Amino acid sequence: MSTAASTSDSPLDLAVIDYGMGNLRSVLKAFEHVGGKPRLVSTPAEAKTADALVFPGQGAIVDCMRLLKQTGLDKTVREWIAADRPFFGICLGLQALFEHSEEGDTPGLGIFPGQVVRFKLRAPYKIPHMGWNNVRWKNVTANDPALEGISPANDQFYFVHSYHAETPDQSLIWGETDYGYTFTSAIRRGNCFATQFHPEKSQAKGLQLYRNFLNGAPRRL
Repeated sequence: MSTAASTSDSPLDLAVIDYGMGNLRSVLKAFEHVGGKPRLVSTPAEAKTADALVFPGQGAIVDCMRLLKQTGLDKTVREWIAADRPFFGICLGLQALFEHSEEGDTPGLGIFPGQVVRFKLRAPYKIPHMGWNNVRWKNVTANDPALEGISPANDQFYFVHSYHAETPDQSLIWGETDYGYTFTSAIRRGNCFATQFHPEKSQAKGLQLYRNFLNGAPRRL
């Protein structure tokens, strides 16, 4: 996989879910920078023709799930991942994929087994977990194109969160990070990728992760 942006005739069409929460500008600009063509979508019909679906996450999961259900985008995300179409979830966009969150005692999309729990930490660790931290990548092959240009354990990414996912499916875990204890910081299944950290706020290495996602995503026929 090349570290350059996609060399096809047209940039990848990215549907970025807009559920009315958070500032999406940084996500849009990051994907534009690495050669994608992101656009905001707020209905299933707007997302249907895209090459890839991006689920950014800021705010509270209670409001997020309510708005997804109101628009029907909850069904879109479930069907998209079930069909193994290219998907990238960010922060809350990772947490919502699981069965349940302690935040507001909220049911998630139930795509993957597991729970989202609040950090249980003692001093000197603070909640939220905010700032730069290492990610150790798991369940990867040598020269994995999804991690081209990224260190197996030494590169840092930017986090800001009070909750994290716990899953019994160890094959789902793509990345782990230490903050008081080890937690899941990225997941991967087929063409579905999701990170607890924010690649769009993680400078060169975050952009590289997005670039790798675009370069590896099959286009819609």
